[in-house]
Amino acid sequence: MTIESTIQIERATQADMAKIQSIIGDYYEAITVMVRDSQEQLETYLQKDSGIWLACDDGITIGCVVLRPLPQRENACEVKRLYVKDSHRRQGIAEALMNSLEGYALSQGYQSVYLDTKDDLKAAIRFYERRGYKPCERYNDNPQATLFMRRELIASTS
Repeated sequence: MTIESTIQIERATQADMAKIQSIIGDYYEAITVMVRDSQEQLETYLQKDSGIWLACDDGITIGCVVLRPLPQRENACEVKRLYVKDSHRRQGIAEALMNSLEGYALSQGYQSVYLDTKDDLKAAIRFYERRGYKPCERYNDNPQATLFMRRELIASTS
């Protein structure tokens, strides 16, 4: 699936904080997240061992995904806040966001990627399964999460 030529995926910087706050605010509302990131927490996601990727369509932010390290697990990181606005779904944007995140994670030496989700997010679960994520043990104390998943990263040999 290809993305429209007007859509760009870029790793965010501090200069993108207003865009980050806006799209993550949309994510919170769409999935009714109770525990929300503070500005300070969002800023920690902009460090070298982390990242926030934004999907933009002609300058308008339409999606995001966050990577953060999991220090309690060796060479592991976590996917957070994967979101694409309804108006732009089914265009390969979530796939492109995850490809960017996982490629960066691999380049930083991460070997495993974890995520949590909720049972009622059926389309998201199917998406993660197609990408090779498998159920795993609970790895955090997120009170809203009902399903925990993990994927091993493998460097491409091509």
